[in-house]
Amino acid sequence: MTRRWPAPAKLNLFLHITGRRSDGYHLLQSVFQFLDFSDELEFHLRDDGKICRATENADVQAADDLTVRAARALQATASIRQGVDIYLHKKLPMGGGVGGGSSDAATTLIALNHLWQAGLSLEQLAEIGLALGADVPVFIKGEAAFAEGVGEQLQSINLPEPWFLVVKPPVHVATAEIFADPQLTRNSPAIKICDLQTGAVGIDDLSNVCEPVATRHYPQIQAVIDHLAQYGKARMTGTGACVFVSFKNENDADKALSELPEQWPGFVAKGMNKSPLHLHLAE
Repeated sequence: MTRRWPAPAKLNLFLHITGRRSDGYHLLQSVFQFLDFSDELEFHLRDDGKICRATENADVQAADDLTVRAARALQATASIRQGVDIYLHKKLPMGGGVGGGSSDAATTLIALNHLWQAGLSLEQLAEIGLALGADVPVFIKGEAAFAEGVGEQLQSINLPEPWFLVVKPPVHVATAEIFADPQLTRNSPAIKICDLQTGAVGIDDLSNVCEPVATRHYPQIQAVIDHLAQYGKARMTGTGACVFVSFKNENDADKALSELPEQWPGFVAKGMNKSPLHLHLAE
């Protein structure tokens, strides 16, 4: 039986932009935490060296698919002669800010490094991953993290692991659109990881600077935030569109899920400081 490899969701528990590099990339501070809710991938090895996407996706051309690009990058870096058929079982919402494409790419790199016996370290895989997207390294390293730089400078952080209700408004947010908006706050005061670890600064005291921009462009996101505010501090993850709120137990999260309007798909998942992908790899 072919193993299915998880590509877990992540949440940005906050997101600040502290500046901008000369090349236009934004300098970020954020905290990433994983969820026990994942896309799943299967990899069937080939002897002819071809990298093939076996699952149709009308929204993304095969050549642009991050799983295909990740496989080709690893194949070239490690001089691998084998190929692979990649099957993706999609659960994570696209354009939701939960890292679906980046997580799929990271799982492809981790899984094929193992299956092809390429022998690359996590640092080497993260370097390949960074060229595919700024969020890919955190999925490769597999630990909840305080992130800086463009998202690639990662320090492990130990967080509570609550239950989350994650809701996807019926909109697709383009990251480039949010980062290009002239009203985006780009001078957030920098914080230190030690302040988070000691409790001098609480996660709930921090915000996502992309949220005011996204809610202005997409009022549906604000509607979800307003609805979830009855349960706790609701906020957007990443550049959107998903909104999350935390609960102390699964039953309360499930009850809130059952009270969602029908037009808002959502899911309940547990926060995890260790990625389900790395737990899978260790088995």
